[in-house]
Amino acid sequence: MPKTIYGFSKLSKSEKVEWLLDTYFEDKTNARILVTQYWNSNEKLQKLHDEFIENTITNYYLPLGVAPNFLINNMLYTIPMAIEESSVVAAASKAAKFWLDRGGFKTEVISTEKIGQVHFTFSGDQNELKNFFTTIKPKLISKSAPITKNMQRRGGGILDIELRDKTTNLNNYYQLHATFETLDAMGANFINSCLEQFAKIFKEEAESSLNGDLDIVMSILSNYVPNCIVRAEVSCKIEELQSKDIENPALFAKKYKQAIDIAEIEPYRAVTHNKGIMNGIDAVVLATGNDFRAVEAGIHAYASRNGQYSSLTHCSVADNIFKFWIEIPLALGTVGGLTSLHPLVKFALELLEKPTARELMQIVAVAGLAQNFAAVKSLTTTGIQEGHMKMHLMNILNQFEATSAEKNELVEHFKTNVVTHSAVVEAIENLRK
Repeated sequence: MPKTIYGFSKLSKSEKVEWLLDTYFEDKTNARILVTQYWNSNEKLQKLHDEFIENTITNYYLPLGVAPNFLINNMLYTIPMAIEESSVVAAASKAAKFWLDRGGFKTEVISTEKIGQVHFTFSGDQNELKNFFTTIKPKLISKSAPITKNMQRRGGGILDIELRDKTTNLNNYYQLHATFETLDAMGANFINSCLEQFAKIFKEEAESSLNGDLDIVMSILSNYVPNCIVRAEVSCKIEELQSKDIENPALFAKKYKQAIDIAEIEPYRAVTHNKGIMNGIDAVVLATGNDFRAVEAGIHAYASRNGQYSSLTHCSVADNIFKFWIEIPLALGTVGGLTSLHPLVKFALELLEKPTARELMQIVAVAGLAQNFAAVKSLTTTGIQEGHMKMHLMNILNQFEATSAEKNELVEHFKTNVVTHSAVVEAIENLRK
């Protein structure tokens, strides 16, 4: 059957599914069962999910877990995490419990500025353009009032607009670089609407005021938000680090700092180090209906801001104090988008006691810091595979379709044996002989 199809988007969901089954699947019956069994039996809820994106055929589930005992600025939280990777929720929970008795996490929102840009080219005189911009800038802001009035009423809006000359990088290339405060909204739609309004007015006024061609290339927000920063940290006296798996706190603190120092100067380590941080961050961002791809892009750009990709977390050991902290850009929202539509997003936000965007920034930063603390603690003590593979054990058993009885026996067996894929396979085979 030919794989090209026209008018696919106009088909009903069932018709889309049947075309896919006819075109790509040998066992159409089992494929159909798989797709349809993930449809929600609540038709209203399923219709809501169908309308989130285009060409929906079914739902793709991720586990939603929780990590309790997070003490953040002297308030206790249970943090929701949507993620498929084994040991992430367990590691976050373990880190939360570790710091619960050591003062918890301290956080601070440093700034909340968002950025958008109108990209354009101009072939005329630079000084003439600069003078024109100075004249037109108040009009750009005032003519955007219908878009900004509701945001301004709540205390947000346009902060500033700058003309940026980028002609040394690209011939005739300039920007209108605008900054915004969007409060509890992530603000993408608001910012993009403002930018398109700027571009429209700028182009119209330029036609009668400037000599030379001015062409708008595009108007779009930036997901790089280096002035939308949150800080989270933990600290305690070195001797207070002592625990079941930290017998020598001074040695642990020394090795821990060395591990962070390596991640700060070695990109190959920094990428994996930061990926672990994002395990915690992405899981909470996804659970709360925010855009984890935007968050990822902005944070990784921030990790490269000094010309080399580096660790997002930092550590100091001085004056008998161990301190571990993170500063990251986070553009998040608690209103708009999926936050008011997806039932589990509403659930997650209520679980977090309906945080503001600033509060959510702090919670998410803590999740990333906790995840990283747990990972580096394992790396510098027991090694990371021991805990990770024990959490991964159930996935391996499910791959081999282990029965409940087999799972119970093998879980007990691996309480005192090292979990590796080959060891689990061997144990299953021996059990089934």
